[in-house]
Amino acid sequence: MLKTLIGYAVVATALLLWCFYAYRSSRTENRRLAENQQALSLETEHYRTRLGQEAASVQALRLRCAEFETLRAADAEQIRALGIRLRRLEATAKNTTKTELDLRAPLRDTLVAAVVRKGDTTACAPHWDTLRSFRWRDPWVTVEGCIDGDSVACRVVSIDTLHQIVHRVPRRFLFIRWGTKAIRQEIVSSNPHTRIVHSEYIRLER
Repeated sequence: MLKTLIGYAVVATALLLWCFYAYRSSRTENRRLAENQQALSLETEHYRTRLGQEAASVQALRLRCAEFETLRAADAEQIRALGIRLRRLEATAKNTTKTELDLRAPLRDTLVAAVVRKGDTTACAPHWDTLRSFRWRDPWVTVEGCIDGDSVACRVVSIDTLHQIVHRVPRRFLFIRWGTKAIRQEIVSSNPHTRIVHSEYIRLER
């Protein structure tokens, strides 16, 4: 009789532990799905840092490998093309920026040498011509070009560095902070002419 009671106690304890584990796993999964729904419904938040830099904030998506393969099929294909297995993936990020500026640059005359053939002879004589050119630059963007007749040749070089910071947002109650409410990515652009138009951060769950 005692052995039977002990057996029942062991089985009941095992069932209780299994129910607790299942409840906890279900609660964690529901929380993950709720956070994903919130992340999908939120737009990218734009703001300026204390240094005046363009910055954006986005909540992370927490996807399992199968979910990522279904919802981000094109990204999954690119990752495979790199020879990386999806099950080894920790996280992936994607940012889209746009550089736009209005400028005025003074025109200046530039002498250029052109070669002109004289009749059917092989002798060539240099011919000097004047082109209107312009140049404008700052630490991030360089624009230069020339005007030749009815056409314009222009060259634009833009340099930017995106700083990505991933951090946990704790839950709050009054002045108490605990746990993790969400995972967010902050993106800061070093180019003041750049605007971050889209950002996405996906964390792969095991």
